[in-house]
Order: sequence, then structure tokens, then C-alpha cells
Amino acid sequence: MGEPGGVEIVSAAEYERRYGAGREPSPLSMEQIGVLFHEFLAAVARPKRTDDDPARNLTKRLCDHLGTAPADRPVVKAAYPPYDLPNVHLALENWFAADGRSYELVGMRGAQNRGDLTLGEILEAADRHDRFTVGAVDYAQLPVSPDAELACVSCGFYLGADGDDRFAVLLRGPADEYGRDKVEIEVLARDKEFADRLLAELDALVLEHNIFRGQVLSFEGSEFGQGLGPFRFHRRPALTRDDIVLPEGLLERVERQVVGVARRRAQLRAAGQHLRRGLLLYGPPGTGKTHTIRYLLSHLPQFTVVVLSGTSIDAIGPACALARMLQPALVVLEDCDLIAEARDHGGEQPLLFQVLNEMDGLSDDADVAFLLTTNRADLLEPALIQRPGRVDLAVEIPLPDAPGRARLLDLYGTGLDLDEELTAEVVSRTEGTTASFTKELVRRSVLIAAERESPLTEPADVRAALDELLSDRDQLTRRLLGVRPPSEEF
Repeated sequence: MGEPGGVEIVSAAEYERRYGAGREPSPLSMEQIGVLFHEFLAAVARPKRTDDDPARNLTKRLCDHLGTAPADRPVVKAAYPPYDLPNVHLALENWFAADGRSYELVGMRGAQNRGDLTLGEILEAADRHDRFTVGAVDYAQLPVSPDAELACVSCGFYLGADGDDRFAVLLRGPADEYGRDKVEIEVLARDKEFADRLLAELDALVLEHNIFRGQVLSFEGSEFGQGLGPFRFHRRPALTRDDIVLPEGLLERVERQVVGVARRRAQLRAAGQHLRRGLLLYGPPGTGKTHTIRYLLSHLPQFTVVVLSGTSIDAIGPACALARMLQPALVVLEDCDLIAEARDHGGEQPLLFQVLNEMDGLSDDADVAFLLTTNRADLLEPALIQRPGRVDLAVEIPLPDAPGRARLLDLYGTGLDLDEELTAEVVSRTEGTTASFTKELVRRSVLIAAERESPLTEPADVRAALDELLSDRDQLTRRLLGVRPPSEEF
């Protein structure tokens, strides 16, 4: 009976039939022992196939397609960031869509660590050790917008044809867990020039059909801390001027700095003026800094937006690289005070300095705007003074005044049916509060009405909600909503 490993096991009766019962075998010479040992090692290292289907032989499949042994062809490699798998996948699809080009897509089965091997090592292992065979193509289902996903090849061979040329392309995406943290393409072609040209054309297609262009994105760290995890896609806000409550003239200044430069880019470039710009919005929590940025995003629909906040701000390098590639672009850095004193990976300077250096590294004609927000401008000021010119405009978003609070009540409390008397009372009692406070006041008023099973909110519900929020027992709640204590100065 033959075993898969090539070592034959026979019964005692069969042994006696072959060699004779009771007969002692002749002693083997050292040369015979060496030959047997070599055959044993070969059987262990390269076990016999249990599947005789030649279509599963990876080396033969490539040989049949290329017309030569794979080892006779040069291999040229290119790598991309881990989040670029959908872009590389689409670039290959578009490249092969040209007239005269076609491909067959096949997968690969084999060792679990195939992500650590080069194409040359995979081919050698397939030829010498039968470690790899033709199998199913691996796919990764990845988001390409807030509402759509794309099945991307994460490990597969494109057996391609371009006219009379035959070649193979191996595409592999980022490996899971502690594996490869990049997208990799390896081209097996008749000569290096063909492979170089193919990869250069793929780079152009990655840029032309980039799924991130015009999207609102945020970086997310990977689970294991290696590289960058996938982007999160966000729907672009749809806010109008009526949704923004700021002191008179303030929104116009902000719009001119961000939207105005974008609309007048041709005139500014013609006059030799740079387009890169930095805007800092500062003020107490809850006053509307993020809301103002959302308004700006609403009016720049063609801009690619990259949002960084908290610990993801240390991805400022990749974020700026993406913004440069897909400009016009906005880089939003929320709560920059959180990194004002935090150190970069080298421990030599605060992360905020790295942010400012990236801003300074943009060329003058780069249509990239940086929007920074902070609750603690005093922490940012020393770094900004040491790096002058990165932020061109710093605007305070203050606590709303009485007319502002009345507008906020009208904006958020449309279902409360407040009369002039109650509105005046609420405005008077809410001096020093924020827009966030007003939103919570409206929500709590509706909740109190719901608790008494009423579909309508009455003045007594609004007064009860206001009493709760302003009571001494809710001091921490007020602070969390951004309400400034009377004795506190900003």
C-alpha cells in the first residue's frame, strides 16, 4: 500500500513473499544506505501529490501561459500603502480593459505564511516542494464610499495577455494580524521594460480612479498597531448659513480664508500667491467649532477631506501625502491641544511641531487647507509662534450672546412652539451657556413631555428642563456641555 509520503508499508506476508521466509537480508553497503537516505529525504521534502489534476500544478499553469519556465523571466515589484487595495484592484481592472488586453484570474493554495514570500520564492516552493497549487482567488470586501463596498482581489494571479505578450501579475493585499502591512504587486514579464511600463501605467490609473478623491475620510489605527487601518468614510454634511449661529461677520472671515481661496485659485496663482492655508478655530467646548467646519465641508463638495483627531493625529504624514495627491483637499485636525505637549516617536519634539512641519512642507501652489480646532489656544500658541506663517488666520468662536442664544432656540427648538415671553426668559437665564447646552435643553424638554405621555411640549416642560440643567446638582453636567462658570475667564 503506497502512502502519500512515498514510503511503502507492506504486511509480513507480503514481505515473506518478496524476500523469502526466514531468509536474512543481505547487508547494505554505505553507498546503498546513502541512496536510500537521499530518497527518504526527497520523499519527506516533496511528498507525492494526492491530486493528479495537472490544472492544479501552479508551475505548469504558469509555464503553459508564459510559454517558458517562470524562472526564466524577470520579476519587478511595486508596493502601496495598506489602504490602497481598492485603488490598485481598480487600476488593474481598468488597465486590462484596454483593447487587445485580457487576463485569466487564478488563486493560490499553500502555506499559511505565503504573505512573507516573494513571487520568486513562491515559484521555487511550488516547483521543488509542491507547497503551492492553483486554488480559489482570495477576496476582501472593502468600503469604497459611505454606502458601497467592493470585492477586491487580496491574493490572486492575473495571467495576462497584451497582444502577443504573455505575463503574470501577482496582487496581494495587506495580510491579517502581524503579516504584511502593504499592498504588493509583482510582475513576471518577458523583460524588465515591459514590467516597468505596466507598473507606471498602473500608478497613473491609481491616481485617476482613486476612490478617496472627493470623499470625507478619517484615519483609523489598525488593531495591532502596524501601519494604518482602513479609512472610515463619512457622508458630507449639508449645512446652510441658516444652520450656523455665529457673531456677525465671523463666518464671512472664515469662508474667505477657506472657500474664497478655493474659488479664486486661478487668479491667486496668476498673481503668484500661494494657495496653502491654515485656519485655527478656538474657544470653549460646545460653541460650534466642529459645526463651523462641517459647514465649510458642505460648500466644498469637490475637496477630499482627511479628518484626524486624538491619537490618529500622529498619522499626519500619510494624511498630508494623501491630501497632496488628491488636491484640492482639506486636512482637519480636531482638538490639537491634545498633542501640544505629546512627543513624536523619536521623542525629540511635540507632535504639534510635526503637524506644522508638514504644513510648511507643502508647495506654494498646493491647494490644501488645514483646519485646526482647539479648546486651549494657550497650549498651542507657543508652538505656533515658533513656526510662524503656518496658520494664517486664528478665529475665536465665542459663547453665544443674547441674540445668538435666541437664534439657537429658534434653530433647535422648532417643535417647542416657544412664544416671545418664554424665549426671552430662557435667553435671560442661559447667559454664559453654549450651543451644546441649548441642544440639550430642547432634547430634555421633549423628554420630560414624553414622560407624562404628551406629544406636545409645554412651557412648564421647558422650565423644568432648564431648572434641572442650571441646578447646583448638575454643575458637572453644565461643564460637560461647555458652560463657563461665572468666575472662569478664557
